Amino acid sequence: MGQGDWELLLHSIVPMLLGTVTGTIPLAVISFAIGLVIALLVALARLSSVPVLARLAQFYVSVIRGTPLLVQLYLIVYALPSLGVVIDPFPSAVVAFSLNVGGYAAETIRAAILAVPRGQWEAASTVGMGYSLTLRRVVLPQALRVAVPPLSNTFISLVKDTSLASSVMVTELLRKAQEIAAPSFAFLQLYTLAALIYWLVCTVLSVAQQRLERRLGRYTTV
Repeated sequence: MGQGDWELLLHSIVPMLLGTVTGTIPLAVISFAIGLVIALLVALARLSSVPVLARLAQFYVSVIRGTPLLVQLYLIVYALPSLGVVIDPFPSAVVAFSLNVGGYAAETIRAAILAVPRGQWEAASTVGMGYSLTLRRVVLPQALRVAVPPLSNTFISLVKDTSLASSVMVTELLRKAQEIAAPSFAFLQLYTLAALIYWLVCTVLSVAQQRLERRLGRYTTV
């Protein structure tokens, strides 16, 4: 690369980091938090003894897992306005990513709950705990240790998937790279820089995931 390319990259780092801090990370964190709530409700619905509720939850998971995330995003951003529902790009992306996380994480949470020995439920019942109390105090804390690794991977994948929001004009890392590259035609340099930033963010998250897993592992009964 020539001197002009290096100067362009140096001048682009700050705007792209700002796009990461103000766009990519908030979009991922908000969507993941909402998605976890959806996932927990869907997982509990799938485990429900009410057939209709379980089938509706299964249908939701099937639709989310069986359709591309980009199509889900486009349905919310471009199709809903035809029904009179107009949402700004950032909230639209949050809705799409949250629903997507909910569909994938629901199966992770359901599997984690099923991994808790049935005897735990029975022991809680013998001391007078109801379903909701047993779930909060006994089952979910144990299921959390099982669910943390796959849920952490889901979050890391979500950080990368937020790049799709650039296609609906959400100002995040990739969108910033596109805006800077358009007049200069330095697509290779700026997209490579964007890839490097994504990689660094995901590396930091992977290290945090490993530390969290080790910390939770201290409380695992052998």
